[in-house]
Amino acid sequence: MKLKLLYCFITIFISFSALASTVRKDTVVNGNDGNGTLSGTVTDKANNTTIPGATVSIPDLRTGSITDANGKYTITNLPKGIYLVQVSFVGYATFNQRVDLSKTSILNVQLQNSTIEAAEVVITGVSKATEIKRDPVPMAAVSKTYIDQHSASTNVIDEIANLPGISAVTTGPNVSKPFIHGLGYNRVVTLEDGIRQEGQQWGDEHGIEVDQNSIDRVEVIKGPASVSYGSDAIGGVVNLLTAPPVDNGKILGSFAGDYGTNNGLINGSLRLQGNQNGFVWGTVVSGKAAKDYQDQHDGRVYGTGYQEKDARIMLGVNKNWGYSYFNASLFDDEQEIPDGSRDSLTRKFTQQVTDADTYRPIVPDNVLNSYSITPLHQHVQLYRIYNNSNFTLGSGNLIVNLGYAYSHRREYTHPTSPDIAGLNLHLNDYTYDVKYNFNLGNDFETTFGVNGQYQNNTIGDATDFPIPAYHQFDIGPFFVMKKTFGKLDLEGGARFDSRSITSQSAYISIDTTGNHYPALYTGPNPTGTPNVTQQFQGFSKTFTGFTGSFGGTYNFSDKFLVKANVARGFRAPNIAELSANGPDPGSKIYHVGNTDFKPEFNVQTDVGAFLTLPNVSASIELFDNELQNYIYQQQDLNADGSPVRNPAYPQYTVFSYVQNKARIAGGEFFLDLHPRPWLHFENSMTLTYGTNLGNGGPVADSLKHLPFIPPMHTHSELRGTFAKGFGSFKNTYAFVGFDHYDPQNHYFAAYGTETYTSGYNLISAGIGGNLVNANGNTVLKIFVEGTNLANKNYQSNMSRLKYFDNPTVPAGIQPGIFNMGRNISLKIVVPFDLSKNQDKKG
Repeated sequence: MKLKLLYCFITIFISFSALASTVRKDTVVNGNDGNGTLSGTVTDKANNTTIPGATVSIPDLRTGSITDANGKYTITNLPKGIYLVQVSFVGYATFNQRVDLSKTSILNVQLQNSTIEAAEVVITGVSKATEIKRDPVPMAAVSKTYIDQHSASTNVIDEIANLPGISAVTTGPNVSKPFIHGLGYNRVVTLEDGIRQEGQQWGDEHGIEVDQNSIDRVEVIKGPASVSYGSDAIGGVVNLLTAPPVDNGKILGSFAGDYGTNNGLINGSLRLQGNQNGFVWGTVVSGKAAKDYQDQHDGRVYGTGYQEKDARIMLGVNKNWGYSYFNASLFDDEQEIPDGSRDSLTRKFTQQVTDADTYRPIVPDNVLNSYSITPLHQHVQLYRIYNNSNFTLGSGNLIVNLGYAYSHRREYTHPTSPDIAGLNLHLNDYTYDVKYNFNLGNDFETTFGVNGQYQNNTIGDATDFPIPAYHQFDIGPFFVMKKTFGKLDLEGGARFDSRSITSQSAYISIDTTGNHYPALYTGPNPTGTPNVTQQFQGFSKTFTGFTGSFGGTYNFSDKFLVKANVARGFRAPNIAELSANGPDPGSKIYHVGNTDFKPEFNVQTDVGAFLTLPNVSASIELFDNELQNYIYQQQDLNADGSPVRNPAYPQYTVFSYVQNKARIAGGEFFLDLHPRPWLHFENSMTLTYGTNLGNGGPVADSLKHLPFIPPMHTHSELRGTFAKGFGSFKNTYAFVGFDHYDPQNHYFAAYGTETYTSGYNLISAGIGGNLVNANGNTVLKIFVEGTNLANKNYQSNMSRLKYFDNPTVPAGIQPGIFNMGRNISLKIVVPFDLSKNQDKKG
C-alpha cells in the first residue's frame, strides 16, 4: 500500500513538473518578461564598500543567493511577476522591496548600518510574502540563527516556547505540545512546509513528530487562522520550514553534533544540498539519544529517556515557470513512559515489573544512567511524503500542496509481555491545499482556494482502546484579499468549513481467566457471544461553520504603526472528545467522550502598537478571545471526593470531556534598548488569563479558571553581537537571560484536576561564533547554551509530570516530578562545500 502511494506521489510530482514546463514553453517569455535572472551588488550605504556574505532571498519562490567576496549575487530560473526581495546582513537594517521580475534583472542594494536588523518576513497565512509589522494578524518568526543559538532545547517546540504568547505542555524533555495564548492540542495547527502535521494531537504523551535538525525557520500565527487552515486553527498556527535550496552550481553540507550535560543528550545530523541548473535536492539524516534527565529534588527521573532516528530527502525543480519540490521523511521515536511511582520511605523511583502490579522495586542506578530504552515505552513512527508546487499561471500563481502521512503509535505497557502493545493506533492522513494568488483590479492581492484532509484511523492489535476506528473528511473553500491605501494596509477573508466523521462500533473480548489480555473482537454475533462487551457505538456526524477575519495596519511613519484585527475561528470536536471510552496507558487516564458535543467557535480581537526608534524598539499587543462550546477535561470524583477509577482499569483515573463558554484574554509587552549597534537589552512580558464562563448560571470558584493557562512570564536578555568578531572568530555573540514566572494561583482546581504552582526564576546564558580560515570561509560553528544555570528546583504548571506521583504523598513533601535541572549544551557545526567550482555563484 505504501509503495503504491509513494509511486502515486512521484507520478504527480513528475507530471506537475512536465506540465508546468510545457505551459511555459507554449507561452514564450517576450522582451518585457525579463530573462529569468536577478543579479546585482550589495554595498554599505555609508562608504560604498561591498558586503560579502549578505543573504538575498525571494521568500515566495523559496530561492535566493549569498553575495560573494565582491558583494555580488545572481539568482537564476526566476518566473515573471512581482515578488518581495529581501536582503539582510548582521549589523545592517534589512532591505525589503517588491520587484517586478518581468521588468527588472539587475537590483543593486545599499544596506544601512543599524542597531535594528530584523524586518521579519513571513509566508504563512498570507497571499504573498509579507513583513510581519505590516500584517494585521499577530505573528512571530525565528530564524536558523535563533534555533542554533538555543541548542539546549531538546525538541523543535521547546525552541519557540519562550517567545511572547507561546508556551508548551510538556511530558519530559522530548515531548512538547505547542500552546498559543492558552490554546493547544487540536486548537493549534502544526505545519511542516505548509503541510498539516497530523498524529493524534489530542494525546498528551507524545510530541510533534518532526526532526528539529531539519528545521531552518519557524513562523507562528498567534490567533484564529481558520480562514486559511480550517478546523483546528482556532488558536493559531505553527509552521516549521525546512531549508531553502542552495545557490545554483553549489553542493553544500554540514555535520552537526550536540551534547547536553543534564541527560547526556547526544544529537547528531548530516545535511547535504545541491542545485544544478534548477534541479535541486537535499537530505538530512539525524539521530539522538538521551538518558533520564535529573534535578536536585528527584535525582534522575525514571522513564524520561528516549531514542530518535530521522531521515528526509527532497528532490525538486526550480525554473522560470515556478517550482515543484517532492519531500519524503521518516520520524522514529522510542520514548519511555514515566508514571512517577516511588518508594514510600526513600522517595526513590520504582518500576512496574508485573501486570498485577502488586510490588514495585526501586529502580537501580545503572538503569537510570542507561541509554537503553525500558520495556515500558511508546514507539511513535511517522512516514510522510508531500509535494509543494508553485506555478506561474496567467497573471498569478497556482499553489498546490499535497501530502500523505502514515502515523503508527504504540505504547508497550505490559512488563511480562513487553512485545505486546497496549495501545496500537494506525492513522493514514491525506491533505490537500490548492489556491490561486493574483492581483484583482487595482492591486488587490487576492487568494481563492480550497483545502482539507481525509483521515482513516484503525486501532490494530492492542489491549487498550481509548478511541474507536474512524474516518474523517474535511473541506473548506476560502478567499483572502489585501489592499494597501497609502499608509493603510487592509486584509480580510472568509471561509466555509465542513467536517464529516464516521466511527465504527467496536467490541472487546475479555478473558475472565486472566490468562489473556483484552482484545478487539471481530467475530460474528458480538452481542450474543459470552465475555464480549461493546466498547464503542458507531456514529456519523457532520460539523459545519463560517469563519472570517478583517484587520488593518496604519503606518503613521516608518517608526510607528498600529494594528487591529478581528477573526472568527472554528473547530470541530476531535475523535477523543466525541467518543473516547478507554484507557490511555501513557497518561494513566481513562478518557470518556460525548457524541453530543457541538463545534467550537471563537471571536478574537487583537490590537497592537509598534514603535521603532534608532535606539529603542517597543510594542504592546492585546487580545481578547471569546469561545463558545469550549471543550476540556475534568476529573470525575466520588461522593467522598476521591478520584473515580474504572473497575476494569483500577490504576487509571477517569476524566470526562465537558463543554462550556470561556474567555481568554491577555497581552504581550516588548522593550528593546540598543544603545550600541552590537548591544541589545531585550525585555518582554506575557499575560494570559483564562476564565470558565459556564453555560449561563453561576460558576463555582473551583471551576472559574481554565486548565493549562500559563502564568505571567517576563523575559530579560542582555545580548552582544559582533559581526566582525575577534581574530579568526566571526559573527560572535554572547547573551545572559533571566526568566520570571509568577505563581499560578488561577488554576482549574475542581476535582483535583490542577493544583497551585509556585513561582520561580531561571537564569540562562549562551556564547558562540564562527571560526574562519585565512580565506574568510567558515570551517566551524560553535554554539554553547546553559539553561537553569542556578539549578533551581521548580515545577511548571505546563508540565504534566507535576501530577505524576503516588496516590498518597507523605506530609511535608511536594508531590510530583520537578522540571529539568541545570543543563549545558555544546553544539558544533562543520560546514563543507563539494561544489566543483568554489567561486561559481548564481
